[in-house]
Amino acid sequence: MSSVWSQKNGEVLVIYFNDAKILDESRINQIHADLSDMVGRSEHGKIVLNFQNVAFMSSAMIGKLILIHKKCKADKLNVKLSNISPNIMEVFKIMKLNKLFDIHPDEAQAVKAFEKAGWFG
Repeated sequence: MSSVWSQKNGEVLVIYFNDAKILDESRINQIHADLSDMVGRSEHGKIVLNFQNVAFMSSAMIGKLILIHKKCKADKLNVKLSNISPNIMEVFKIMKLNKLFDIHPDEAQAVKAFEKAGWFG
């Protein structure tokens, strides 16, 4: 079973996670590989990672998200996160990752945020 799946929302590639709990190391490595592959195929450089199905993730998975963020930044891809559960959001705040990631309450707002990129965006 694939760890993630995607669909287009206009010019934005939206990536969804299949697992409610992301804890297993081999599964985390699979998710990281799948995400790396998927973000590399974004046609317009606009990506939303939608966490609507994820209730819990290990710190190892958070580490992989940071690596994905760095890869996207280096490749000039714009990534936003959406639908993060309150439990995960609390961890993000403690680790100050809410300052690193561009986080939106839901997918619609994350997609809409790409429209507000400004004149040069």
